[in-house]
Amino acid sequence: MILNRENLYDYADDSQFIGKSTVEIFNEIYRRNTWTDTESVSGIGSSHKQTQELIDKLPRVLQNFQITSMLDAPCGDFNWMRKVDLKNIAYSGADIVENIVVSHNQKFADERRQFSLLNLIDEKIGKFDLVFSRDCFVHFSFADIFKSLENIKTGESKYLMTTTFTDQKLNKDIHTGGWRPLNFELSPFNFPKPLFILNEKCTEMNGQFSDKSLGLWKIVEL
Repeated sequence: MILNRENLYDYADDSQFIGKSTVEIFNEIYRRNTWTDTESVSGIGSSHKQTQELIDKLPRVLQNFQITSMLDAPCGDFNWMRKVDLKNIAYSGADIVENIVVSHNQKFADERRQFSLLNLIDEKIGKFDLVFSRDCFVHFSFADIFKSLENIKTGESKYLMTTTFTDQKLNKDIHTGGWRPLNFELSPFNFPKPLFILNEKCTEMNGQFSDKSLGLWKIVEL
């Protein structure tokens, strides 16, 4: 069977995550390096090759939308975000894996950059100009996405920037811990047209996901 965009996530075995808590799932993924990338335990999508467009373009986007504070959840192993120019932004990185948070606070924290333990699905969040959530909801079930979105809305932050696949024609449900592409303008989310789209120029799977982007929305409109 040749895996392509249409059937890749149909053959991803997410049954192994049934009955496990979100904390157990993502700690296990981190511990086992399940996504098997040699550069980043957050997976090939967090490699410098796959994030160079974001490293180059994200600072201008943040400047244009007058972002002065942001929550990056999940921050993952911070492999690429530490290359982004965030000198005028109060940055809060958050992750569900405690070992990651402890390590980051030892290595990267300073007066404008801090890291904390956070479960987006079950915990309320504070107020920020931007909630940045790349490569997160693609691993969540629909139910857990909606729980996370409700927590984000409750925090009264201004903007959400998250991964969306603009050419995807159908959203499929999974068990949390698995993966599939999502288009947030389609059912069951039905987000409005984003204020801005930053295409990542993704080359994974021979360019089959060249539509992978970060979409920016006003949270009050979701």
